[in-house]
Amino acid sequence: MSNLSLSEFVERVGQIMPVMMREFFRQQSGEFYKLKITMPQFVVMEILSRQPDSKMSELAHFINVTTAAMTGIVDRLVRYGYIKRGNDPEDRRVVRVSLTPKGSKTVTSIIEDRKKHMGRIFGMISQEERREYLKILEHVKESLESNKE
Repeated sequence: MSNLSLSEFVERVGQIMPVMMREFFRQQSGEFYKLKITMPQFVVMEILSRQPDSKMSELAHFINVTTAAMTGIVDRLVRYGYIKRGNDPEDRRVVRVSLTPKGSKTVTSIIEDRKKHMGRIFGMISQEERREYLKILEHVKESLESNKE
C-alpha cells in the first residue's frame, strides 16, 4: 500500500465505506423496524438527546432538510410518543421539540446497541490499529471543524 496516490486512496475508501456502512445499518435497521422509526427520525431523536428543547428550524438545518420535511418527521415521532412539541414562551411562532421519557429510553437503548455492535466490529482489529484509526478520525474531524469557519 506504499505510494498510494490521493485518487487511489479515495477510490479504495469509496469501495470500503459502503460495505462498512451497509453492515452497520443492517444491524441497526432491525431495531429501527421494531420501533417503527427511520434513520432520519433516529438522528432527530439523537440530536434532541444532546440538545433538548430544540427549535424545529434548527433541527431542519442540522440534518439539511426543509422545515416542511422536518414537520413530517416530527409529526410521526410525536404520533409514536417519542417526542413532544410546544411553542416557545417568548415567541409563539417558534416551535420547539423535545424527547419524551419513552424517546429518551429509546435513544439510550439504540446507542447502547450501537456501542456493542461497534465493539464487535473493532474487536476484530488490534488495539494499535484502533488507536491509529481513532487518531486519524480525530484529525479529520479537527480539519473539518477548522474549515467551517
